Amino acid sequence: MFGILQAYLGITKIPCPQTIINWVTRYSLSKIWNYKGLSSVSFDMDKIVNGAIWMIDTSIALGAGKILAILELRTDHFKNHEGAPTLENINCVAISVAKSWTGESIANFLQKVILITGKPAAYLKDGGMDLMKGVRLLNERGFSSFSIDDISHVVANLLKKEYTKHPSYDCFISACGQASKKFKQTVLAFFAPPKVSTKARFMNIHRMVKWAEMVLKHSPRGRVSKDSVVSKLRNYLGKLPEYKQFIKRFLRDASPLLKSQEILKAQGLNMKTYKECKELLKNIPQSSQVRIGFITWMEKQLIVAESLGMGNTGMPICSDNIESLFGLGKTHGTGEVKDANRIALRLPAFCGSVNRESVRMAMGVTVKEQQEVENKLLSLTRQRRKILPTPGSLTDSLSTEFDCGLTLLPVPKNDEKSKDVTDITANFEQLGGPVNKFTKQPYALNNAEYNNRAAA
Repeated sequence: MFGILQAYLGITKIPCPQTIINWVTRYSLSKIWNYKGLSSVSFDMDKIVNGAIWMIDTSIALGAGKILAILELRTDHFKNHEGAPTLENINCVAISVAKSWTGESIANFLQKVILITGKPAAYLKDGGMDLMKGVRLLNERGFSSFSIDDISHVVANLLKKEYTKHPSYDCFISACGQASKKFKQTVLAFFAPPKVSTKARFMNIHRMVKWAEMVLKHSPRGRVSKDSVVSKLRNYLGKLPEYKQFIKRFLRDASPLLKSQEILKAQGLNMKTYKECKELLKNIPQSSQVRIGFITWMEKQLIVAESLGMGNTGMPICSDNIESLFGLGKTHGTGEVKDANRIALRLPAFCGSVNRESVRMAMGVTVKEQQEVENKLLSLTRQRRKILPTPGSLTDSLSTEFDCGLTLLPVPKNDEKSKDVTDITANFEQLGGPVNKFTKQPYALNNAEYNNRAAA
């Protein structure tokens, strides 16, 4: 592309791919090292130095490690922006790579970052046990913050709990798999069902059910010619038509949840969106655990939203951005094997907007500083080039190299950020503190009391 545009852009020398990789790496390093944080916020006299929501998550295993990322989203996103947050609205606060992550190691890493930046207003995470334990341990250590449960995982878990043991579920999945095999390399190949990951199947299983409903409509009742295309379609579908009732019931429960999810991702959770979603859920029977579970989740999260001053503006409740970031990192020049260190080193560059200040920051990172970071890391690509062509070169030094994971932390600043404090309690009714709109009674903005209430 640079070659094509060279004359128009006035480029005298076209940079090679490695040069671009080096600049992306330096930009990533500068994004972390120059992190400034957000203004402090005050929750009823309880100062929180970092007034942001932290999205936290770990990646799948990539080569020899897993990535833990902390992304920052402003609490007032929906006050200043229309639509769901994108990676341009998010900053990468810190990132680390380890062989595995436990609740203890997650808490230890988060604590390191908190001691530099201050604790966030809230954590936005999925329902993983390791993340839950990590946040709980921080609360026990005195670094308590509110916790927001990601909506995508809540919906998936509700459907999983309801339908995993359904008598038709396994047979339906099997019928879809058999149909997929028959459609391949035929005139009806375009009818093939969507691929759904087996590890997180209920995150996307609605796509397969919607496909089944759609494709069955192309096979109406009645006799057809033996050699017709419809006859071939019926043959390829196999036993799938037997599960029409299962498909109908699943979509009855899933469709309102997915529509609610769409609303809450785009507008955040507040009293207005809560009422809209509750109206949509009327299509699900009152006794359904799917309906009860989703309403319970919304009401619990609405207490958090009101506590954070977002009961009217809208609270972000989706951590899709961190999943997108991991996916983006895996597709950009990661080498012959998926290398967690190499991917993690570039992730901060994909967050936030790029401007002249970004260029200045990247130019502030020297070649020596970049090499000091990279030379300490385990590189699967470097190992492949060094060892694979030379049989007998395996040594015990690989064991020590295996523990060399990337850790990027913000550089501590000398200025006192707590001088700049925004009192967000001005958004609340002040008689006895904020009022719980479900009980009509005031409740205190105390994290310990909130956690006790949430546990109850």
